[in-house]
Amino acid sequence: MSAVHFEHPELLPAIVGACEETTTGITRDRALARAGKLAFPIIGVNEGLCKHLFDNRFGTGQSAWDGILRTTNMNIAGRIVVVAGYGWVGKGVAMRARGLGAQVVVTEVDPVKAVEAHMEGYQVMPMLEAARIGEIFITCTGDAKVITKEHFAVMKDGAILCNAGHFDIEVDVQHLRNKDPQHHEVRHNIEEYTCDGKHFYVLGEGRLVNLACADGHPIEIMDLTFALQALSAEYLVRHQESLPNELINVPEMIDDMASRAFLASCGLSIDTLTEEQRAYLSSY
Repeated sequence: MSAVHFEHPELLPAIVGACEETTTGITRDRALARAGKLAFPIIGVNEGLCKHLFDNRFGTGQSAWDGILRTTNMNIAGRIVVVAGYGWVGKGVAMRARGLGAQVVVTEVDPVKAVEAHMEGYQVMPMLEAARIGEIFITCTGDAKVITKEHFAVMKDGAILCNAGHFDIEVDVQHLRNKDPQHHEVRHNIEEYTCDGKHFYVLGEGRLVNLACADGHPIEIMDLTFALQALSAEYLVRHQESLPNELINVPEMIDDMASRAFLASCGLSIDTLTEEQRAYLSSY
């Protein structure tokens, strides 16, 4: 969105609106909106229930581990896995790690999410503490420099590092490259870095591990997300005259339509409220 706003402003008059599917994109769009520079309405598909509940949690949760397992062929049971960030992606990654038998540690900056992780049975601690005990590290934050040189300094020899959240800046791979310009690939998609006498293994160059080392989400998950995209685009066109130049939530009816279609495709049905129940729920 930033590119079209600042590099190609001549295109803005022809744009009806946009649908944003990523957490990173939502962050940038929100910043544009706060600054009063958003030139057209954007539906935050990433905030739709069918996106973060299913795509982020079940999609990335599974496909990230698919990438890790394909690439390393390691046994996960009994290992200490550190998940940085307990948003929807982190929840999915932690859940699958526990299912594989790992001891899961969660790091967070949000106290509410940290409490949630604690109450769901995970160890919660700062990254500097987790770095001392972790064996496999997976960043899921959408932010930069989550794992840096201060963490490498206390990590165990042989630690495995990967990213399931954002670009290749969550793990400070550049620091490792500076320390070991002669690093080499020990196996496809696994780079070995020697740093202060220890060896670290970075998967997929620190890029999104579910894409760099695997095939991304299963189609059953993408069906839901693409349904939100298509229905949101239709909504923008149908309501273009009345929508403000703001970041807009996915309308509830769109999540409802997508999830009902998904249930039907699975041969599943659910109950419907009676008129008496509807009246009761809407009364005071």
